[in-house]
Amino acid sequence: MSIEIDVLNGDASWPMAEPLFNAVWPPEVVATLPWAGIVSAHADLRVLVQAEPEGVVCHVGIYRREVTWNGRKFKAGGIGGVATRADLRRKGYASIALNAAVQVLKDEGATDFGLLFCEPHNAPFYMGRGWKPFDGEIWCEQPAGRVRFEAIAPYVYHIKRAPPTGVIDLCGLPW
Repeated sequence: MSIEIDVLNGDASWPMAEPLFNAVWPPEVVATLPWAGIVSAHADLRVLVQAEPEGVVCHVGIYRREVTWNGRKFKAGGIGGVATRADLRRKGYASIALNAAVQVLKDEGATDFGLLFCEPHNAPFYMGRGWKPFDGEIWCEQPAGRVRFEAIAPYVYHIKRAPPTGVIDLCGLPW
């Protein structure tokens, strides 16, 4: 089986990613998740893994954001919307896509640290790939205003640094 890995513009590539999102997270599933009802940002870039003959089998969104950590400005490289078709999990696609996304952030040279949010059952996957729990507060924007983000746990990745604790303000919508 051959695969293709593409890093594409977030908005322009949404039509390619949308069927995967609908398969992984149909509305009745999303309604049961801890992040149901949270308004999220759109990805700046998307890593799409395509396999023949299946098509798009995995997605990782990349979000570039100036955030504050303990009141100081930093560049965070957000990772979000990690999704793999249920029938093709545990074949390495998410690892490939996540590694590609982190490499994009490193290659750009402007990112201080990676930041993602995940449910507890996914934590071992990310921790096994170098992500560390962030033991602090996360603040973000929602339509009603600035709120503390507690729906799912934050994890950081060392690019130039990896803040272990403190207060991170996403200065916008979460991802």
